[in-house]
Formats: sequence, C-alpha cells, structure tokens
Amino acid sequence: MTRKGTLTIQRKTILDIVTMATDHPTAADVMERLKERGCQFAYATVYNSLRYLTDEGMIRELKLDGDSSRYDARTEDHQHIVCVSCGRVDEVFTDAPQEWLHRVAEETGYDIQEQQYLFKGVCAACKISTKPIH
Repeated sequence: MTRKGTLTIQRKTILDIVTMATDHPTAADVMERLKERGCQFAYATVYNSLRYLTDEGMIRELKLDGDSSRYDARTEDHQHIVCVSCGRVDEVFTDAPQEWLHRVAEETGYDIQEQQYLFKGVCAACKISTKPIH
C-alpha cells in the first residue's frame, strides 16, 4: 500500500480530532486542537489529510454557509441545521418525505442518488438569550 493510501499517524490524529468533536470543526479548528495536543502539523498536512479522510469516506465535508468547510465524522445519511445567530451546527436525522423526492425527480428528470438539505434557524440557547425582558 502506498503512503497515499495509508492511514498515517497524522491522518489518524486528525481523524480522532474530528471524531471527538461535537461542533463540526473547520480546518482552522483542527489546527488549533492539534496545537492544544502539542502537535505541530503543517497547514498542508491538515488540509491534505482532511481531503484524504473525506475521499476515503471516513469523514464528511460540509459546505455550509460561509467560506470554510466543516467536517463531520458521522458519515451516515443526515442533514444539518445552522443557527443564524451563533453559528452552531447540529445534526438532523428526520428523513425527507419520499413524495417530495419523487416530485423533484419528476420535475428535473434526475435519478436522485443523494440529497443534502441545510436548515437555518435560531437555536434554543439563542432564543432564550434574545427573549425580551418585561
């Protein structure tokens, strides 16, 4: 097996960070957590490792609002919801209505292989903190 196809120590460490994360970290978040662990990885190593782990299906790359991709170790089908106030990202495991998917396929002529939805709203913590005081 070539180095390209190997789960190197660096890749394994980055996979561990993404797997332990509860906040869908960006590459910059991963770098910061590596530093906190005393690891000194080059930015290119982090980005290349995240790409490798994504390409191998070990993690998912999320292209949500904003410029930075986020990473998720949960690879089973699910969607995401983003708080428009604080930026928190949570998972959504509710299935899309099959009738809706059939209608989209009929309208577009596509054979739908995968679907991704991004929901936006205000999380419970932000709703509480923004309630007016009477």
